[in-house]
Amino acid sequence: MDTHFDLKKPIAIGADHAGFEYKQLLISFMEGKGLLFQDFGTDTTDSVDYPDFAHPVATAVEGGTFAFGILLCGSANGVAITANKHQGIRAAICWDKEIAELARKHNNANILCIPARFVTEPVAEELVETFIATDFEGGRHEGRVSKISC
Repeated sequence: MDTHFDLKKPIAIGADHAGFEYKQLLISFMEGKGLLFQDFGTDTTDSVDYPDFAHPVATAVEGGTFAFGILLCGSANGVAITANKHQGIRAAICWDKEIAELARKHNNANILCIPARFVTEPVAEELVETFIATDFEGGRHEGRVSKISC
């Protein structure tokens, strides 16, 4: 089981209308860090259905072409529920640095779900940075994570 992200691969990012502005912010943030990414939409603040963006991001991460994924919606619940329907996906709702760190260390999360209506812009950036920088600890957690898939 991989313990860290291969950042030679792009990051998949997607959002619904509620997460659109933060998605744009995080794209600029990733560009500034020289990170590769692919934007799976949405491209406006017009009302859309979050599964239309969560499924393609989850499929991309599940296929191994992408290092990990970032999904955003108002509460992050919708995108997390949708992404977690995919085998091999461990999508975690994170709202502060410690939660993002634990999602990686203990759960080997591979999609970061950000509740755009409940975090500030600096926190959203910190979540991405923390998610990238934190490795999965393995050990006692590896057995637990291996039991997640049916």
